[in-house]
Formats: sequence, C-alpha cells, structure tokens
Amino acid sequence: MAAESMFNRPVCVQVRCQGCEERRLNVRVSIELLSVSNPVHKKDLAVRLTDDTDPFFLYNLVISEEDFQSLKTQQGLLVDFSAFPQKFIDLLQQCIQEQNKDIPRFLLQLVSSASVLDHTPVFLNVVETNPFKHLTHLSLKFLPGNDAEIKKFLASCLKCLKEDKIKLEEKLKKTEEDLTRQLSYTQQSLSEKSRELDKLKNEWTSYTAALTNTHTQELTKEKERALQAQAQYQQQHEQQKKELENLHQKSIQHLQNRLSELEVINKDLTERRYKGDSTLRELKAKLSGIEDECQRAKQEVLSLRRENTTLDAECHEKEKLINQLQTRVAVLEQEIKDKDQLVVRTKEVLDATQEQKAILEEGTEKKQTHIEKLETTIKSLSAELLKANEIIKKLQGDLKTLMSKLKLKNTVTIQQEKLLAEKEERLQKEQRELEEVGQSLRMKEQEVCKLQEQLETTIQKLEESKQLLKTNENVITWLNKQLNEVQMAKKLETSASTHRGGRTALSPQGVPDQPSFPSSGINHPISPLYAFQNFPEMAHNKNVHSQCPAPKVHFNMQLSKMNRCSDVPTVTGTSHPANKENGDNLGLESKYFKKNDSIPLRGLSQNTLNSEYLKPYLPTKAQPSPKAAVTPASAYFPG
Repeated sequence: MAAESMFNRPVCVQVRCQGCEERRLNVRVSIELLSVSNPVHKKDLAVRLTDDTDPFFLYNLVISEEDFQSLKTQQGLLVDFSAFPQKFIDLLQQCIQEQNKDIPRFLLQLVSSASVLDHTPVFLNVVETNPFKHLTHLSLKFLPGNDAEIKKFLASCLKCLKEDKIKLEEKLKKTEEDLTRQLSYTQQSLSEKSRELDKLKNEWTSYTAALTNTHTQELTKEKERALQAQAQYQQQHEQQKKELENLHQKSIQHLQNRLSELEVINKDLTERRYKGDSTLRELKAKLSGIEDECQRAKQEVLSLRRENTTLDAECHEKEKLINQLQTRVAVLEQEIKDKDQLVVRTKEVLDATQEQKAILEEGTEKKQTHIEKLETTIKSLSAELLKANEIIKKLQGDLKTLMSKLKLKNTVTIQQEKLLAEKEERLQKEQRELEEVGQSLRMKEQEVCKLQEQLETTIQKLEESKQLLKTNENVITWLNKQLNEVQMAKKLETSASTHRGGRTALSPQGVPDQPSFPSSGINHPISPLYAFQNFPEMAHNKNVHSQCPAPKVHFNMQLSKMNRCSDVPTVTGTSHPANKENGDNLGLESKYFKKNDSIPLRGLSQNTLNSEYLKPYLPTKAQPSPKAAVTPASAYFPG
C-alpha cells in the first residue's frame, strides 16, 4: 500500500454545533492518495482532519471510486475521480485566501448534529457566500476516529517527531563543529591584529608630537596677520556703513512716494468692484423675473393640454353618434349666416394670435440686446483687472530688487526691513482680494452663459410650435379640398335624379335622401356626414301642402381649432338641443373665445387626425391647395 500526500495545511473552519454558538477553529486538513495493488489495483482518497493543539481530535474519510460515483450523483458533481482531489485542494486554497477577510467569500463549515464535537459524525461543507444565498459546493461526511485509529495517529505523530529530533541533533553536531573551527581561526586573527595595533599607536604618537610643534609656530604668525587685517576691515566697514545709510534714506523716500500712488490705485479698484457687484445684483433680479415668467408659461401650457384631452374625448363621443345617425339628413336655411359670423370671429382670433407673436419676438430681441450689454460690461471689467494685475506685477518686481539690495546691509536696517515686510503683506492681501473679484466675475460669466442657453431653448420651442401649426393648416386645407370634391360629385348625382323624377326620392323612414335648397342660397347638396348629433322631435310644417314628416333641426357652430392661415379658416359643427324659434343664440360657445396672452391657439389634435374615421381621407403626404373652397371641417370632424 503506497500513500502519496497531496495536501497538508492548517485551515480556519467555522464550527456549528446544535444549541451552541458558532466558533472558529484551526484544523489541519491532510489529503492522501492511497494506491492498493493486491489483489486488484485500486486508488482511494483519504482525508483526515486533526487539531495541532488537541491530539485526540481525529476525523477520517476514505473515498473509493464506487463511493465517489454515489457522491457525484447525490451532489451533482461534474468532475471525475481522477480530477476530484485537485479540485478539492483548489477549493481549500480559496478558503485559505479568504479566511482573513471580514466577510469571506469561501467558507469551510464543520457541522455536527450533537451539542459538542465528541465521537459523532461531522459534515465538512465548502460554502460560497453571495448577496442572495449560501451555496454549498461540496459536503463530505467524516467519521470520528476510534481508539485504534487514534493510537495509530498518535504513533505516527511520535514517529515523525522522533525523525525530526534525529535530524535536528545531526544538524546541531555539524553546526558545533563549524563554530569551533571558526572560533580558533578568529582567535588567531585577533592576536595578529592586536600586534599591528600596538605598532600603529607608537607611530601615531610620534607623528602627532611633530605636527603640534609645527602648528603652534604657524598659529602665532597667523594671529599677527589677522590683527592687522582686522584693523583695515574696521576702517573700510565704517566708510561703507556711512554710504549705505545715505542710500537707505533715499530708498525709503522713494518707497513712501510709491506707496501713496498704490493707495490711490487701490481706492479706484475698490470703487469699480462695488459697481460691478451692484450690476450683478440687478442681473440676478432680472433673472428671477424671467424664470417666474417661464413657470407661468409652463402652467398655461399644461392647462391647454388638459383642454385638448377633454376635446378629444368629446370627439370620440360625437363620432359614435355620427355612425348611428348616418341615415338621417337635415337642412338649415341659416347656414350661410352662421358661416359668415364664424369667419369674422376666426379672423379676430387670428389677429390676436399674431399680435401675441409680435410681442414675444420683441421681448426676445430686448433680452438679446440686454445680454450683449452685459457681455460688454464684463469684458471691460476683465480688461481693467488685467491692467491692475500688470501694475501689481511691476510693483512686485521693484520690491524684489529693493529687498535684494537691503539684504546686503548690516543689522542696523533690520527694523526698517520689518516695516517693508508688513507693507508686502498688505499688498498680498490686496492681490488676494483682486483674485476673489476675478473669480466672482467668472461665476457671473457662467450664469450669463446659462441664461443664453435658456433663451435658445425657448426660441427652439417657439419654432417647433410654429412648425406644428403649419402642418395642421396643411392637413385642414387638404381635408377641405377633399370635402369639396365629394360634395361636387354628389351634387351632380342629385341634379341628374331631379331631371328624371322631378322630385326627391324618399327613404323607407320618410326622410329625403339628397335634397337641395335653392331658397336658402345653397345650390349644392348637403353631405350625409354633415349631420347633427341630437335632433328634436318631428313637427308638422303648416306651409307645406303634403303632410310628410320632416325633422326640425337647429344648428350651433363651434370653433374647433385655430387655423394660422387667414385665407382658409375652419369651423366645426356640434349638435345643440336648443330651439331656434324660441330665440336661442347661435354661434360659438363663450369658452372658445377666451383670449390667452401668452400661448397661441393650436390646430387639430393628434387624436382626431389619427382616428379611424379620418384614415380613408388622409393621403400619404398632404398637399395644400390655395384654390380650395371654404367648407366647414366640422361636418367631418365634430368637436
């Protein structure tokens, strides 16, 4: 039986016992591959768990090839028996790498069903932790060692310790022999070096005595020379001192004059800074006003969108009523009068919207001019600041030259140098204030850029609204053209039928199919889609000889949406149950004539254009025709 050790290292294990707290334990894991050749060549994997501090802690596991197959099916392993030991060792190494971390990714858990690890089977789990759950990669069942196994384990440990002891004793003997040899060699070298030292000491004493004699003679000569030179230097020093004092007084007067000039310049700069701050405050106030106006405009846009949604809902309801009442036809003698009134009203609304557009354009031009003025003021301030910085740099250069000259002077001028240092500190403070003013100016420039961006966005929104109005106008004009063509075709059919029969054909319900009304000035037939949503009860006409029932109808026109083109205004017709004969007012409702100062009226909504009723009349690309007759779009799009 041959054993090949593959892994033998201590690993930190998390011990879990029933009814006890979790604790950490350092366990030595040894993995050996046992190969048996008699009677059949087999390979078994032996795993042993031991504790270096507790010699009676022993758990064993022997996995044969047959046991591994059952383990593989139970735990869903994808590895063969030959590759399993290496994969198990890789998992243990990952646990060793992660054991020093606060939240390790890979853990080794020793789980026991008993309260204490005492002669009970134990499960060794390799667990990977993630934010969702704990994944057990491998779970192995270890059996506790019996007395015979513990004795064998202790005997093997003793055998290993004795072998280590013998090896250490051999190493000790070798090291002692080497050390004794080195000692004898070093003692011999020490005796030789001590002799050489004595010789060197004797030579050094004689050499130092000769040197002291020569140096004493040279020192006396040098002292005499130094006294003579000192007297000469004192005379020269007094002369230079008088000259430097005269120069120092002149430089002080020059610096005082320069300081007075700098103070005057500083006052001018502070006044300019205060003026710049006041202008910036005014700009902030104007900015807040402009932002309030933008918020008001947004609120008005939201209210108009809500009205659009309500109108779309009414459109859907009225389309359902039109589908129900397609078989009925009604006639109104006062249609032309209502059309004229609606045309006048639509023109008035158009004029009002054009005036609003002109006012908005004037406002944008004023804002742009104001921004240009602000930019010019900021540029002038920046130029002045640059000039001031240049003056300060020149002054700093002069101060540096003066300081280099003053450093050459004697200790008498130290007090005057302190005064100059204080003045330099004042100048630095003024420079810092100037830098702060420059930073504030940069911040203001950034705010002006933001204002320009907001202006550009508002202008883009205006252009988008104009384009939307143009597209709505094109669609409305095209629809009017299509309606006119349909009515002209039906007019020709009705004229042919009148020549044949001399009277109108009646439907099974007693309603005329395509009547024309020359008395009211309408020479063309009314389209069957141009109908009412609510009809009053039928009444007998006293002026007609025949007792044929006919619907008494009253028509109330509403302004659906605003057309930007003054040449082609559009109107929409909705039903109203009021009686014309009783003196009810005709025309648009009052809510559609409210003037809005900021938001122009829009064209048809997208819901009406995308409805199923409009699909057969919409072309692939709208082509507006200037010669299209003015017909009410409300006949096909009520509401």
